[in-house]
Amino acid sequence: MPYTNFEIDQCLESMVLLVDTREQPTKRLKERLETVGLPYERTKLDVGDYSCKCTLPAGEILDFSGRAVIERKMNLDELCMCFGRERKRFEREFERAREAGIRVYLLVEGENWEKAYNGKYRSLLKPQALIASIDAFRARYGMQLDFCKPETSGRLIRDILYRELKEYLQGCE
Repeated sequence: MPYTNFEIDQCLESMVLLVDTREQPTKRLKERLETVGLPYERTKLDVGDYSCKCTLPAGEILDFSGRAVIERKMNLDELCMCFGRERKRFEREFERAREAGIRVYLLVEGENWEKAYNGKYRSLLKPQALIASIDAFRARYGMQLDFCKPETSGRLIRDILYRELKEYLQGCE
């Protein structure tokens, strides 16, 4: 049975941000969580750094981490590490997501395409290799990549998860 607009609104109002326990409890995390503007819960996520949950009309909890997650990197240096010496671990995470049907959004803070293409980062990974790796992950795993300012990442996390959840709830039959 599809949900009514009123029920969908209630579900969205009950949204709680899920924060992976591996996200380091830094001042920056605290600021990010404040800009998200949602209650949050620290929990171990199998994939990604952030997801959400909500309460459905019948009272059961929908854990959305099996459908959509956000993987956050603090800069291109960290992303280069993921495509360099940590590539196997990074690939395994994306493989798990693909096998489970989880959509992964990758947020990279404080960077942009111009820096990536021009090698404006601290890594031996060449720009062509970085761009090829990004494009391969987008093609292979359906990864969505967004560059954002650190002060915007909290709102972007909220908005992406809110829209993913709303679209899911509107499509429930």
